[in-house]
Order: sequence, then structure tokens, then C-alpha cells
Amino acid sequence: MQKTKLAIIGSGPSGYTAAIYAARADLAPVLLAGIKPGGQLMWTTLVENFPGFPAGIMGPKLMMEMKKQAEHFGTQVIDSIVTAVDFSARPFKIWTQVPVGHSAEEFETVQAKELTAVVKKLPPDLEAESVIISTGAVSVRLGVPGEVELFGRGVATCAVCDAAFYRGKTAAVVGGGDSAMEDSLALAKFADQVYVIHRRTSFRASKIMQERVLHHPKIKVLWNSQVAEVKGDKKVEAILVRKTDPVTNNQTVEEIKLDGVFAAIGHVPMTGVFDQQILLDDHGYVITRQSLTKLGVEQALANIDDQGLLTYPTLTSVDGVFAAGDVVDVRYKQAITSAGQGCQAAIDAEKWLQNHYD
Repeated sequence: MQKTKLAIIGSGPSGYTAAIYAARADLAPVLLAGIKPGGQLMWTTLVENFPGFPAGIMGPKLMMEMKKQAEHFGTQVIDSIVTAVDFSARPFKIWTQVPVGHSAEEFETVQAKELTAVVKKLPPDLEAESVIISTGAVSVRLGVPGEVELFGRGVATCAVCDAAFYRGKTAAVVGGGDSAMEDSLALAKFADQVYVIHRRTSFRASKIMQERVLHHPKIKVLWNSQVAEVKGDKKVEAILVRKTDPVTNNQTVEEIKLDGVFAAIGHVPMTGVFDQQILLDDHGYVITRQSLTKLGVEQALANIDDQGLLTYPTLTSVDGVFAAGDVVDVRYKQAITSAGQGCQAAIDAEKWLQNHYD
């Protein structure tokens, strides 16, 4: 069984950034990157809003460069998924084995918690004095034909990130919450036409966001509607929209020519294996002392030092376990904010280790 001062669970901007800082602090971290290393940016094409790349950089290349930088300073990167953890006592125990009859993909879902008991019958693979969780969150997909095949080629999940690519084009946003409203307004700054496709007769977004969308001249709302298929050869060319008459319940299907479609129907944090191990909110996000929620504020207020400063902002409910990136972030979900949190978590972990073990 391998032992380490610091284990980083998850890759992506937060995990790799944490690894860079931790490795430069001579912590020799072990990063468990998962079966699909690099996070959601591995599905992204050109990234234009990450500082330092004025001409932009392809998402996969950015992640590979971050990985190389982490390894350059001494991070051991292991392409294994974490299948169970035990945070009840230090050193913390981590399992990466997949039980016979199951697949690694099963541990990427919220149902992972149902399989951890099976895993823990096996001996652990790693012991760590401290842990940084950076497993991220995945966008809820539409689940329609053509979506997977055209993901990254017109199908996307962050219009705020990609809006500038749609100057003079037509795009659609699927959803009815604040994220959908924000995405629609971001696109409307550049696109000639934006469709908002919502399955109900009213939005659940805040009133002010609804008003901005409903009165925007470039935005058209399709009520009682759902995307039935995404069409295109090498890129998105059109979508089929199924509309239900609220009175007769009759359905009609319309083809809309456009250049992109954005799913804004929510995110699922990758925290199944951490259930019952650390404090999570009702949606499964990890709670830290800087979480932008009521629970996060409560944690922060309970951990102010004598100088009025918050101690270990990225610490979870378990002493020695930190978290960063989209697994914590309920609001921004940007590569740069994830990287910033990864930096914070590594610095917090370094100071925590110094105070507990030096």
C-alpha cells in the first residue's frame, strides 16, 4: 500500500493547479486523475478566456500542459478512479480498485455510494495524511440523439464561455432557471437569434432574469417544448423541437436551423464516493468554509481566528480534507476560478500539514 502526505482526488484545472503548488512545496503529492483525466475541458474546443493565451488554446492541450507542469515539479499522476474513501481517522484511506462485475464508470455517478461498501471489503490502495477533493461536476445532458456525437462541435454547456463564437449566428439554450437566462443573455450579445427552449409554461428563474429574457428583442422563447434530436454532420446544423399543446396534449415537431445548442438544466457534482464521509449540501456539493451557500457561511463564521481571519477556507467538515473547483462551486464554474481554488487548497493543505506534523 502506497503512502503520501497529500492525495489529490480528481484532475482538471483545480486538481492540476493544486498539484503544481503542492509539488513545489515539496509535498510530493499523488494525484488520482480518474479514468477521464482533465475534466470537462477535455470536451472543449478553443478556450479564449484563460489568461495567458491571447489567441486561445484548445481545452485538451491546456489540460495536458497543466498535467506536464504538475509532473515536472514532482507530482505522481495515476490515471485511476477513486472507488471508496475512509475519512474517519488519519491517515485517510483511499481505494482505487473496481469490484468484479462492476465498471469504473459506475463510480462517476451519484449511485457510487451504493458500491463503496463492496469496495471496502478489499484492502485500501493508498494512505494519505491529507486530501484535496477536486472531482468536479458534470452538466446534465439532454439525452437525445446527436448530442454526444456533436458535443464540442456546437453542443455545449457553458454559453458564458462560448458566446463570442456565435457572433452573427443562431443558437438555442435549453432550460428555465437562472443559468439558462444568463446563458441566453450572454449569447444575445453576439448572436443574431437566440431560442430558449423550455418544457413548461413558465420559467423558474428569478423574476428580474425572466424579465430581461422575455423582453430581449433577439431572444424567442419556445414554451412547452423539448429538444428531440440534434442534427448535423461535422457540426450542429439544426435541432428537432417537440412542442406539446397544453390544452389538447397534441405534439408537433419542428426543425430549427441553428449553429449551436446549450444545455442549461443543471450540474451534478461528482461526490458519490464521499457520501457519509464529509458534509455535502442537498445537491451533493462539498461544503467548505468558503462555499457560497448558507451552510458555507455557517462554517466560516464558526472558524474565525483571534485576528478576525478565516482559518483554512478550503477545509471541509473533516480536518485534513480540503476541496476545490466545481465540486464546491455552485455559481461560477469557470476554469480560472477552479484553478484559483486549487491554488488555495494546496496552500491550505501545506499550512495544515506544517501545523499538524512538523
